[in-house]
Amino acid sequence: MRNRRHWTRAGLLAFLVTWLLPAQALAEDKLDSGDTAWMMTSTLLVLLMTLPGLALFYGGLVRSKNILSVLMQCLISAGAIGVLWVLVGYSLAFGEGNKFVGDLSLVGLAGITPESVSGTIPTYVFVMFQGMFAIITPALMLGAFAERMKFSAYLSFIVLWVLIVYCPLAHMVWGGGWIGADLGALDFAGGLVVHMSSGFSALAAAIFIGKRRGYGKEPMAPNSLPLTVIGTALLWVGWFGFNAGSELAADGTAGLAFLTTQTATAACVLTWVVIEWMHRGKPTVLGAATGAVAGLVAITPACAFVGPGGALAIGAGAAAVCYAAVTLLKPALGYDDSLDVFGVHGVGGAWGALATGIFIAGFALDPEVGRGNQIIKQLTSIGFTAVYAVGLSLAILVVLKTALGGLRVEDEAEHEGLDLAEHSETAYGPHN
Repeated sequence: MRNRRHWTRAGLLAFLVTWLLPAQALAEDKLDSGDTAWMMTSTLLVLLMTLPGLALFYGGLVRSKNILSVLMQCLISAGAIGVLWVLVGYSLAFGEGNKFVGDLSLVGLAGITPESVSGTIPTYVFVMFQGMFAIITPALMLGAFAERMKFSAYLSFIVLWVLIVYCPLAHMVWGGGWIGADLGALDFAGGLVVHMSSGFSALAAAIFIGKRRGYGKEPMAPNSLPLTVIGTALLWVGWFGFNAGSELAADGTAGLAFLTTQTATAACVLTWVVIEWMHRGKPTVLGAATGAVAGLVAITPACAFVGPGGALAIGAGAAAVCYAAVTLLKPALGYDDSLDVFGVHGVGGAWGALATGIFIAGFALDPEVGRGNQIIKQLTSIGFTAVYAVGLSLAILVVLKTALGGLRVEDEAEHEGLDLAEHSETAYGPHN
């Protein structure tokens, strides 16, 4: 009787181990309401970065006759890329595919249902979050060729660019492709995928299209620095969702990204103001706003891999390299990057990617790789991204120039302003 009771208890224990513990483990893979709520909030914050953040930031920097064209370009990015992402973009970025691009198995989000889970959040939420990245990235480029590109050319360019440049690069870094999985380069929230790709592509487009009419001879002062500062503030707020949200969970790593994002940005603003004060004799509002964006850009790839000290160094370094790119490199080479997209996003993104390896904290560093090897991996990814983005962007532009009979508006339309010439509207009344 005692032995029977013993085996009965043993059998019960075996049952618990065999069935209940796996069930408990399975429960860990189920939806987490806190993570889901945070990721839905982060998705909205990233959309806020484009509309109205980037729209106001860029809109205030152009001349008054072109402000509506900039707002329209941001709006159409949200519309066109929002549709494209659901139809095919998400599949190319996150479908199984190969080492360089995803396949077409998820076209139209095929096979994804309300019950589909990615980690601890609904897959639909993950799709939306990543879609906001796809929307803002091509919109960042418009600042380099602002005030002179046809609306039809811009729309065609961003659609092809997202399909040919952005989606494959996102797959290579975040979708199990070559850069992230094989090379082992680190890019937590988009230093390579978002900022370097857009910054280097924007430079290629600005040079290919040519300078603005009267560039270097006529005054081209911003029409409204208050709008630019408001846009900067909205970008700064939204960036917490951009960086901390990339953890896809409300946990300690998201908290670290939250902290380092603020710390690096603050350091970059302060350092930029000091450098400008020393260099030009006075600190400017435009300089402080530019410094804020440069700091946000630079910390993006590193935000979950460095500590507060590393964030301070990355922010200060971003101020130095981006200030040099904007005030020294651009005049020396003579290209017309209208709103300094390359100087801030291209250079800042490259610095952030490199600085990820330099300042990576011990808790994030793979001891088998080591800091030196990680820096080499980061440099390799930087070089590849620069060549990939520039080469394919130029190819797209060459094709579009032939197909559309030119990429830029006529001289008369440029003089009149793109608001009237392209959209038959004015921002501030018929006399401006």
